[in-house]
Amino acid sequence: MSVAEQIRTLILRGELVPNQRLVEADLAEQFGVSRAAVRTALGELTVQGLVEREQNRGARVRVISFDEAIEIAEVRRALESLCAGKAATAVTDDEIVELKAIGEAMEQAVAGGDLGGYSAKNRELHARIHQISGQRTALSLIERLRAQSVRQQFALAMKPGRPSVSLGEHLAIIDAIARRDPAAAERAMTVHLDSVVAAMREVNGQQPPSVA
Repeated sequence: MSVAEQIRTLILRGELVPNQRLVEADLAEQFGVSRAAVRTALGELTVQGLVEREQNRGARVRVISFDEAIEIAEVRRALESLCAGKAATAVTDDEIVELKAIGEAMEQAVAGGDLGGYSAKNRELHARIHQISGQRTALSLIERLRAQSVRQQFALAMKPGRPSVSLGEHLAIIDAIARRDPAAAERAMTVHLDSVVAAMREVNGQQPPSVA
């Protein structure tokens, strides 16, 4: 894994938080690489929109505003709906079995109150749909957008009752893909991500302005 990928993973996991300073010397020691390698990695992450660099102030994890997070979610809605439709035309019998197994695991996680397990299966389902679709360009764009909105995703995941709501939406996506109905798969994904946007707005309205 490259230095850029390692830093990106820490941002995705929330171990590096928005506005946190990224000190080249500290990162070089942490990853056992040169400061030049870290500098190059930070440059890559700046292009990806995850890091911002200011003259004479160094690099920081970029802060994503709520309005920008909504825009990102809306763009993801278009890309992920495309992937769902393509997946419905490309899916194999074995992949249908796999998607249904993920859906069953999500049901079990919700029933058992396993928020972490549900979130992991949620990510796995979306990733498999992207892979099955064969839309590599869309996948690359989605991954970049997801990384930029990780803070809002965490707040949404913590919203009480959200897994129970999104479970039905995910099962509808799986069902449409399993029936090899691209139009239904696109609609189901659009409904799901419209719900995500609505939930993000609700969560943001419940937070103090300093947190939003």
